[in-house]
Amino acid sequence: MNEFDKMYEAWLNGQVAGEKNRRRRELLEKGLGHGTVEFLRSVWFPAIGNFDHLYAEWEVRDFHGGYRYLDLAYLPGGAKGGIEIQGYGSHARDLDVRRFKDLCWRHCLLALDGWLLLPIAYLSIQDEPEKCRQLVLAFVGRFVSFSVPSGLGSVEAETLRFARRGLRPFSAPELAEHLRISDRHARRVLNWMAESGLLRAMGGSRKSRKYQGSFIRTSEKS
Repeated sequence: MNEFDKMYEAWLNGQVAGEKNRRRRELLEKGLGHGTVEFLRSVWFPAIGNFDHLYAEWEVRDFHGGYRYLDLAYLPGGAKGGIEIQGYGSHARDLDVRRFKDLCWRHCLLALDGWLLLPIAYLSIQDEPEKCRQLVLAFVGRFVSFSVPSGLGSVEAETLRFARRGLRPFSAPELAEHLRISDRHARRVLNWMAESGLLRAMGGSRKSRKYQGSFIRTSEKS
C-alpha cells in the first residue's frame, strides 16, 4: 500500500468513525465516487500532501429545507470551500433543462451562503492534472498561508507563497510590485529559486521569462 492509499484510508475511516449524522455516515460507508477518489489521488494529494480540513460528502441544506451533499468540503478555520467533481455524462452530455436549472440554483445558493465553489471536470483530472493542481493550490491559498521549506529567507518564502496562490505564470516585475523590491532583485530571487527547483521557469528571454510554482507539498516543515 503506497503513501496515498494509507493516508486516504485513514482519513476516510476517521470521518466514518467520527460522524454522528446518519445520512452522511451512510454515504461515507458506501465509499466515495471514482471521480472524487481520482481527484484526491492525482490532484489534491500531489499538490497539498495531506487531507487536513477536508471532508467528503459534506451535508448542506438547500432552498427547500432538504439536504444536498458536496463531493468535498474544505473547512479551515471556519472558512467554507466546496469542491465538486463534474462528470461529463451526468453534468454535460445528458443534462436536461430541469437538471441544468437545478445545478444553477445549487451553485447560486452555495455562493449566497458564503461558499467558495470549485467545480472541476473529471476529464480535466484525466487530461490536465498539473493544471488542476495549480488550481487547487490557488484555491487553498484563498484560505490558508502555505508552509514553506525550512531555510528560506522572508523574500524567498513569500515568493513561493505568491507563486502557489496564482493560477498563471508571473514575471519579475509582478513579483517586484508585490514584494516592493526592485525588478533586478526580483530576477535574482526568481533565478535562484528556479535553479533550486522551487519554481519552474516557463521559457523566454532572461528579462521576459515567467515563472510558476512547483508542487512542493505544504506538509513540509517550515
